[in-house]
This record gives sequence, C-alpha cells and structure tokens, in this order.
Amino acid sequence: MSEAISLRLEKYTLKRKQEVLMVHLETASGEPDTVMIYAGFSSSLMRATAFDPDVPVIAADSYITSIDRLASPYNPREPEIIESGLSLAAMLDLLEKMNL
Repeated sequence: MSEAISLRLEKYTLKRKQEVLMVHLETASGEPDTVMIYAGFSSSLMRATAFDPDVPVIAADSYITSIDRLASPYNPREPEIIESGLSLAAMLDLLEKMNL
C-alpha cells in the first residue's frame, strides 16, 4: 500500500523548506478545511489540530480540492505564491519526481 498523502506532503516540505503548502480539502462529511504544511508539520486553519503529531491532520477519506505552493516565510497579508490551484494529480506528479 502506498504512503498516505498527508505524510508525503509533509516530507515534501522537509525537502523544500523554502515552501509552505496550503491544502484545500473537503472532509468525508463534506465540510471544507484548509491545512497548512511547513517543515514537516501540518495544521488545520479551520478546526482544532490534535496535539499528537502522529495523528494525521488530513484524514485518509478527505477529498483534496486544490493545493497552493507558497514561499516561506509565509506572510498571510502578502503571500508570495509560487503556484496556485494545483490539482492532486499535479502534486502527485511533483512528489513522484522527488521520489516521495
């Protein structure tokens, strides 16, 4: 079985510390969520995040609608966008190229 997308995205940010990922998704119950991933850590911007880093913030049954690649350090007032609105398929291609 392949590695969970949440773990792969966290590993991506460990390799590219100059980037922040903003993951837009829907939970299995259809609720929207936005998860920020930086330096191997994930945090929901819309709901509580578990204190335990072993609890995935992006559930396996979530549907990722798009991913934004932003420059670090992240400034919410003036985000520096590297690439916006990536599909999950496009991000998976990037992860494959990086052997993640």
